[in-house]
Amino acid sequence: MSKKLLACMRGYKLAAVATPLCIIGEVVMDILIPLVMAAIINNGMAGGDVPYICQMGALMLGLAVCSLVSGVLAGRFAALAGMGFAKNIRTALFEHIQEFSFRCLDKFTTASLITRLTTDVTNTQMAVMMGLRMLFRAPLMLIFGAAMAFYINRSLALVLLVVLPILAVAIFLIFSQAFPRFQLMMDKYDALNVRTQENLTAIRVVKAFVRGDYETEIFGKSVDELQAASFRAESLMITAMPVMQLMMYGCMLAVAWFGGRQIIAGDMLVGDLMSFISYISQILMSVMMIAMISVNLILSRASIKRISEVLDEPLDLTEPEQPQPTAAKADIRFENVSFAYNAGGSAAENVLSDINLTINAGETVGIIGGTGSGKSTLVQLIPRLYDVTAGRVLVGGVDVREQSLTELRARVGMVLQKNLLFSGTIAENLRWGKPDATQAELEAACRQAAAHDFIMSFPAGYDTVLGQGGVNLSGGQKQRLTIARALLKRPEIIIMDDSTSAVDTATDNIIHRALQEELRGTTTIIVAQRISSVIHSDKIVVLDDGKISAVGTHEELLASSQIYQEVYYSQQKGGEDDAA
Repeated sequence: MSKKLLACMRGYKLAAVATPLCIIGEVVMDILIPLVMAAIINNGMAGGDVPYICQMGALMLGLAVCSLVSGVLAGRFAALAGMGFAKNIRTALFEHIQEFSFRCLDKFTTASLITRLTTDVTNTQMAVMMGLRMLFRAPLMLIFGAAMAFYINRSLALVLLVVLPILAVAIFLIFSQAFPRFQLMMDKYDALNVRTQENLTAIRVVKAFVRGDYETEIFGKSVDELQAASFRAESLMITAMPVMQLMMYGCMLAVAWFGGRQIIAGDMLVGDLMSFISYISQILMSVMMIAMISVNLILSRASIKRISEVLDEPLDLTEPEQPQPTAAKADIRFENVSFAYNAGGSAAENVLSDINLTINAGETVGIIGGTGSGKSTLVQLIPRLYDVTAGRVLVGGVDVREQSLTELRARVGMVLQKNLLFSGTIAENLRWGKPDATQAELEAACRQAAAHDFIMSFPAGYDTVLGQGGVNLSGGQKQRLTIARALLKRPEIIIMDDSTSAVDTATDNIIHRALQEELRGTTTIIVAQRISSVIHSDKIVVLDDGKISAVGTHEELLASSQIYQEVYYSQQKGGEDDAA
């Protein structure tokens, strides 16, 4: 385990230490019980000494009770340590994921992160719980049991020298072969979760295109692949466990055979043979425990590796050691900015190249361009959702990488291209923009976003409960709520990334007029496909293939930019056709 994982035992170290101490007590009791049993048989029953039998029987019962109490305490402490360890790991994973940049989130799929937070953590928890008990109990029982067996009868104990090497080879084979198989099994879990998440998220699309049978077939293939990988991983145990049981029972028969002959010859007492058989059973069961915990540790090793990949993922968006103060005015400057999703890639892989742009505080700037031209990527550099590959982005005269992330993002209100809402009421979703917002502030922001009327059409109004992702709203309604959520924040900079694409043109105009009236002095950036959404902007930026093709007002671009002209006249013609 890495140091980060070991650090997750904080708060539960006492329980982790108490578990082996209780195990030691349990093992000592279990080692003494066969000796007392041998004394009862050899001394009490052979001589018919009933008081001695009762006395030693009481002692044996007391040892059994002490063993039971120690075992129960060990199980309780192991469960406490294991579950606490899992809780801390999940918390550490979730906190680390919250600090991921968009690049890190792109690297790990959502389904894979969910699997690591659930299945992998559970596997690790089980390994800790079993490890704290079996990894102490099995070796101690093996050592003490072997010592007592040799103490009672050295010649008979030589049977162990035949059996134990074979069992050791079986365990070695499990260790050497199981890890890659369990690693593949966990990868298949990831693939299954990806398929499940995609299908359930897009279930309406699946039904609309009547693709249920196709998706069921694909899902069945994923399940079959997981089943095959799981069976291949478990097949080692399917083969190894019967072999180990065969060796254990063979050893018991050999002990009974040779021990019986020694009793007949008068070289061994019956009580000694009985206690010897008990010790042999304890030894062989310990070896079986070691095999079981080996498989569990191998499975957890695969899970630990996957957990560590997330925890060890370097954070490329870090807080500067000494954040620099910025100017009061929220002007924005792009200086020779280039960006590629693969930071170590070539210039040919750049999504943005050599961007130089100044947006003055209080300006309204429109950004248009074809699909894949880099519009969304450009604006995501401002609140530092990504870091530039080359050049720099300045807000308030200071490089965003030298500013406090918290303060920078507090100045920026962003409406992302994908409308994301959370389970809860409409009011609770709106208050993400301002947790202490009053009802009057909620209503004012919703009026500006043209959302108040449809909210009030619901029986519960602002207390209407939304399903996961706002499934009980239309696309346009969700867009208007996300706009209101950003407006409620009253940011210095507001970025609207194609955030009115699902509303009609009339509503789009209402929203933009409200923005112009209510957000005077706010730097506003509007990413849009429709020229009507940006036509009244102070300036419009035309992007083409990751580069700035032209900058100017609507009239200037209509006179000088061929790309802008083509987009404008095609949309004008489309509008005339719609009217006709």
